[in-house]
Amino acid sequence: MRNLTLLTDLYQLTMGQGYFQEGKHEETAVFDVFFRPNRLITYSVAAGMEQAVEYLENLHFDESDLAYLRSLGIFKEDFLAYLKDLHFTGDVYAVQEGEIVFPYEPILTVKAPMIQAQLVETALLTIINHQTLIASKASKICAAAQGDVVMEFGLRRAQGADAGVYGARAAVIGGCTSTSNVIAGKLFSVPVAGTMAHSWVMNFPSELEAFRAYARSFPDNCLLLVDTYDTLKSGVPHAIEVFKELRAGGHEPKGIRLDSGDLAYLSKAARKMLDKAGFENTVICASGDLDEYLIRSLKEQGAKIDSWGVGTKLITSADLPALGGVYKLAAVYDEEGKEIPKIKLSNTTEKITNPSFKEVYRIYDRETDKAIADYITRFDEEVDESEPLLLFHPVDTWKRMTVKNFRARKLRVLLVKGGKRTCAPLPLTQIRQYCAEEKGRFWEEYTRQDMPHIYKVDLSPKLYELKRGMVEKYGKGD
Repeated sequence: MRNLTLLTDLYQLTMGQGYFQEGKHEETAVFDVFFRPNRLITYSVAAGMEQAVEYLENLHFDESDLAYLRSLGIFKEDFLAYLKDLHFTGDVYAVQEGEIVFPYEPILTVKAPMIQAQLVETALLTIINHQTLIASKASKICAAAQGDVVMEFGLRRAQGADAGVYGARAAVIGGCTSTSNVIAGKLFSVPVAGTMAHSWVMNFPSELEAFRAYARSFPDNCLLLVDTYDTLKSGVPHAIEVFKELRAGGHEPKGIRLDSGDLAYLSKAARKMLDKAGFENTVICASGDLDEYLIRSLKEQGAKIDSWGVGTKLITSADLPALGGVYKLAAVYDEEGKEIPKIKLSNTTEKITNPSFKEVYRIYDRETDKAIADYITRFDEEVDESEPLLLFHPVDTWKRMTVKNFRARKLRVLLVKGGKRTCAPLPLTQIRQYCAEEKGRFWEEYTRQDMPHIYKVDLSPKLYELKRGMVEKYGKGD
């Protein structure tokens, strides 16, 4: 396992030395990871928690790390000596990977000695921001495909090897059934998919010979790329010829792939040709700069496409290249263990943070089992399901409703206790299934692609009053 302890910003370490010198380094602190609204964010799919746990469990400074820090000439020897024995000993509360999450709610909370909690900020954000971003994009692409198979094909366009590997992992969480990324398949035990490139076809004297050669190698998994020269005049006819030869030899062909051109027109024409030749059960796979918008358009045009290979625009989340998740201090504790809530103020209302150590509940209608709202409370609050629950907008407080006959579920679990994980990691396919099931508990109005309803994320009265009081106090400069 790689040691990523120095995967941090310098100011985390300079602050760490400052806390150490001021005697505040062992003070217990609470930090929240959350993200703010964006016009392209309707909902997100939480991912990256497993890699976050691996990072925390392996947190340590080896001799080369300390030597490098010493060479910078800005750290004192007593601080470097302290770092030599540093490990993560805190607690982490987090949503399960695959959970549907929304702006402002803490999807991961670190409660740890201040120096540890501060040090891990950068790495936690880069891990969770990236995977949550890609899982969310994958979820929207899979929704547009309306139940068709979606394969992640993005490794060659990913922004580096790690982005390709962990992007593939996140894409599966978001709903993709397989990846072209072989090392991701090995690491995460997920199916891998892929057949041939145009270079295969071009490397033989003719397209027909290329198809026959591939069929000889993979007679039971023969899916042919038919758009190298002329899709309808040569590609599909040659594929049909090879498919007949396979069938004569006792094998059934898999299908064809289209990678360019008018995919709606070509797929409909190819489907007719395949069906007429007796290959009604072969699939048509499409690839080539696809995303949820193009897939939805092709579906609306009646394209005869059964599966989708999505690369560049998925693995880079092309229209939203950063989630924008942040890591903010919510509380510290004094020597007697009393909480001292913390808040960041701003002239921009959306950037004012929610203070205190918090809990997050999801409220469901018992009759429909659909989600009504998410409800953020102080950590020691419990939601009484036997009593009506008042929900109100955290800014426009006149927007309110009272819900009855509901159930409340805590969204987060204690993922790390005393620096050690509390549960074994789940198989990726199980996380994907969980994501699909939980997404099904939201009305389509909240998850649709165009002009979705804004899902309610509200504060309990107790947390709201704490926040309001702190805004009034510190906003006056007291």
